[in-house]
Amino acid sequence: MSPLLPPVDPSVTAQLVAALTPRLRKRLDAGVAKLAGRPVARDGDIVRLAVDDDTDLELHAPDGIVTTAEAIRCGCLLAPDCLHRAAAASAAPVAEMPDPVAEIPDPVAEIPDPVAEIPDPVAGEPSLTKAPRTAPPTSAPATTLPATAASAADDAPAGPDHPAPESATPAQRTAAAALHDAAAAVLEAGADGAGAVLQAELLRAAHTARLAGLPRAAGRAVAAVTALRAARDADPAHRLGDLTTALRDVLLLAHRLPEATGPELAGLRGRVRQPYTPDGSLRLYGLFAEPVLTSTGYAGTVTWTADAAGRLYTVPDVAPGGAERAAGSADRAVRIGDTSLTHRELSRAGLAVSGATVSPTGRLGAGAGVRAVRAPGVSWHAEPLDRLWTVPVAEQIARALAGDLDVPKAKDTDSGGDAGTAGQAGHAGEAGDGTDQPTAQDGRDGRDLLFLDVTLIGTVREAAGECLLADCDGLTVRLAAAHDDPALPDRENLRLLALLAHGRGPGTRLRVVARLTPAPLPRAVLLAASRPTDPDAHVDLGLDRLRRADLPAEPTAGTSGDAGDARPAPTVQPATAPGEAPVHLLRRRVHQAASGGRRVLAFPGSKESEAARLRRYGLGTAGELLTALHASAAERARDPFGRLLPADTGRFATAWLGAAVYTEEVDRALCAAAWGASSPGLDSR
Repeated sequence: MSPLLPPVDPSVTAQLVAALTPRLRKRLDAGVAKLAGRPVARDGDIVRLAVDDDTDLELHAPDGIVTTAEAIRCGCLLAPDCLHRAAAASAAPVAEMPDPVAEIPDPVAEIPDPVAEIPDPVAGEPSLTKAPRTAPPTSAPATTLPATAASAADDAPAGPDHPAPESATPAQRTAAAALHDAAAAVLEAGADGAGAVLQAELLRAAHTARLAGLPRAAGRAVAAVTALRAARDADPAHRLGDLTTALRDVLLLAHRLPEATGPELAGLRGRVRQPYTPDGSLRLYGLFAEPVLTSTGYAGTVTWTADAAGRLYTVPDVAPGGAERAAGSADRAVRIGDTSLTHRELSRAGLAVSGATVSPTGRLGAGAGVRAVRAPGVSWHAEPLDRLWTVPVAEQIARALAGDLDVPKAKDTDSGGDAGTAGQAGHAGEAGDGTDQPTAQDGRDGRDLLFLDVTLIGTVREAAGECLLADCDGLTVRLAAAHDDPALPDRENLRLLALLAHGRGPGTRLRVVARLTPAPLPRAVLLAASRPTDPDAHVDLGLDRLRRADLPAEPTAGTSGDAGDARPAPTVQPATAPGEAPVHLLRRRVHQAASGGRRVLAFPGSKESEAARLRRYGLGTAGELLTALHASAAERARDPFGRLLPADTGRFATAWLGAAVYTEEVDRALCAAAWGASSPGLDSR
């Protein structure tokens, strides 16, 4: 995927690839690889790509996006039936295009939500795990429709936020089936074998889903294609977990949509635009700001604020761009009223808003009727912000895990609440958008934010880099950097904070804002922290750069005053993996299938011993899922003449989906146990 080319609408790529002859389709991947290294020049709305010394290819992007096949023109003799046009469309980023028919009109002009993919910024994500946060759901078996879904839909009042009970239309069922078939074909081939042709089929299914009124599923399909391209291009930002999550979300949505009704169906459909409702006058206090950098090409800053009741609101500035925009947008003026506050200033000041409009996820609108002026801010140790840190850690973890479960009640997400239920961008998010993460997700509502008082006690090295070790109410928590991009200061700031645990004021107490990372060990990513030398000030770790002058002076040997003031570091358990059930055996096979396809699980190996080991630890379901996954991968029927018949991709996709959903829920339960929180129930899957 070439970031120098303008984004191309998914329908354009699907149309150009479908028009190729079978012979040219076989050469498409080679054509994409050839164009990747060719020079690109931009002239206004036209981007020229030199196919060779004598031939140029032009992409017309009037609004920054290529929206028609005719906008890609090639100068070769075979045009317009040449390979170059389809190769250029396949090499360009995938555009996040809004649906032409929005179910709910937006009273204010808004930018695309990056973290509804979330593409999580914050995460964006984009995936079901980064979908709009909801209230703690009830327990139900995986991949089954809840028994009370229909009755709940019948009791729901009619209205814009509570649609009348309805079922999926024939067009939506057809679109869901097309998404399932396309995603199953990608899973059959794996990232290594899912070339431009299979990607185009998934993009075509995403376009069909968008036209059928399924923006959430369409966004997750686009996120899957983006992750596939990153994997095949060996992009340093690629994460196999992102690809696995995107494929799981597409298959899960396609599985549930045909039988869903009422509010559950509304949540699974998603919405193109978030509805903004009047919220009167607001007195907001700046909390912190964080950069947004998504895999779908969006970047910017999101500033978090809170009102007097502790409810969270966001002020975003996200648009197409890269890490440079994420770093620079913090010094742009916020887009609310006539205020000249920048995002960096707002995170430490306050805002008085009249005529405010707010989305269900706490995002402030910027309509013409909104007025805002600067107001004084408060420190994290003063009311009303201090109450965010008074919520017990176990309660914060339970809130974050419950809000991360699923999307059926997406339209019921509250825009506020107390400190424990307040309103968030995705990964994304991501996801997924609202985008998504962090994509047909409606964004983040802040329920996965953690407000912790910690004592730094050391560091631990992981595969992805160094993490801080901190004591939080007797728990040893790992605090990692939110972004690894060198243009952002997260990693550098983490190294400086590590000095506090190695000589400079051991046992330093900090107040931090972090985002939960579900893992068997207590783990979170750092977003902001109080300044070590001034507890009343804070540092936005993704935007501000710490200096050594911001750290306490190194203690001088023989200085009794320093020695007496230094507080001893608490006893730390060795940072080793806990002796828990080996769920990684099933998770590893799920990831292997997403990367290498069905064939890697069909090889003979230690599958029987792995399933037996899972059963010995009491994970009988995991053992059965692993056995079924290997059996579906290895099963190949033959015709009466002994020839191999095509593999049953649907059966393998179903077995893989069950294993993927199971591992996600077990990870969530292990995370809750690690933090000492109650494990949330599994909502319908």
